[in-house]
Amino acid sequence: MPELWMPGATRLDIGDHAPTDSGPAKAVPHITWDRNATAAKPLPLVSYETLVQYFGRNPDGKKSAPHLLWDPFTGRTTQFLPANSRSKSLADRAGGTRTNRAGSVVLQIEALFFPYCKVGDRVYPKLTDTPCLGWDKINIWARSWGVPDRWPNGRPENCRRDSETWRTEAGWFPHGAVPENDHNDPLSWPAFVTAPKPGGSTPPKTPGTGQPAKYEPFPGTAWFKRNPRSPIVEAMGRRLVAEGCGHYRVGPGPQWTEADRQSYAAWQRKQGFSGTDADGWPGPTTWARLRVPNV
Repeated sequence: MPELWMPGATRLDIGDHAPTDSGPAKAVPHITWDRNATAAKPLPLVSYETLVQYFGRNPDGKKSAPHLLWDPFTGRTTQFLPANSRSKSLADRAGGTRTNRAGSVVLQIEALFFPYCKVGDRVYPKLTDTPCLGWDKINIWARSWGVPDRWPNGRPENCRRDSETWRTEAGWFPHGAVPENDHNDPLSWPAFVTAPKPGGSTPPKTPGTGQPAKYEPFPGTAWFKRNPRSPIVEAMGRRLVAEGCGHYRVGPGPQWTEADRQSYAAWQRKQGFSGTDADGWPGPTTWARLRVPNV
C-alpha cells in the first residue's frame, strides 16, 4: 500500500481533507513564483520557512495549499495534505472539471523557485538549473500512487491545454497544461529518475549495447480499466507468458482482454498477493517487477 504521507517529508497537516473524484492518477508540478525577477534584476529566493508558514498556518495560504512544498536547493519537503485528499493549488471554475479532484490522486507539488532567483552568489534562470535535491523521492512516491512517468499534455517547456487528455490520461501535467488555469509555470522540471531495480536484481541488458534495458512506466490502473488497445498491452502479455503466467488461447495482442486480466492476476499471485490485491488490474508494484520493455 502506498504511503499517504511521503517518507522523509515533514508533516504539517492543515486538515480540511476531501476525497478525489477517481480516474487517471495525476501529478501537477508548480513553482511558487513569489517574486518577479529578470535576468537584469535577479532577486533573492524567498525562504523555505516563509512558504511553510504561508501554506501551513496562514488562512489565505491554506486556501491554495499543495500536497508538497519542495525546496530543490536542499531537498527539504513539507506535506500539508495526505495523498488521497484533494489539495487546492489549481483554479477550479464552477460547473467545469473539478481540477483539484480529477483523478484517483491529483498530487500537487510546489517547488520553491522563481525564474532568476538568487541563492548565494548564483542566479538560477530555470528550475532545472538548481540541484533538484530530493526530486527522486518525490518521483518515486508519485509512482507508488500510480502516476506514470509521462507528460500527456507535453513537458513544461512546451505544453498545451487539452481538456480531453486531462480527463482520460494518467501522468504529469504542468500547471500550464491544466484546463481552467491561466498560469504557465513551472516552465521546466527535472527528468524522471531511473526506476528502482526490482528486488535489487541486475536488470537485463539491451542486446548489442551492454546498456540497461528500458521499461515502460506504469500507465495507471485506470488506463487498463478503459480496455485500451496499445502495443504496451501486447508487450505486457509477452512478459507474462515469459514468466509462466500467460492464460491466452490466442495472443497476447494489443487489445486488453479478460485473458490479460487473468494472466496478470496469476502474476500478482506469483508475487505473493492475494484477494483484491490479485484481481488482475495492474498496480505500480507488480508492474515495476514485471519490467515490460519499452515499445
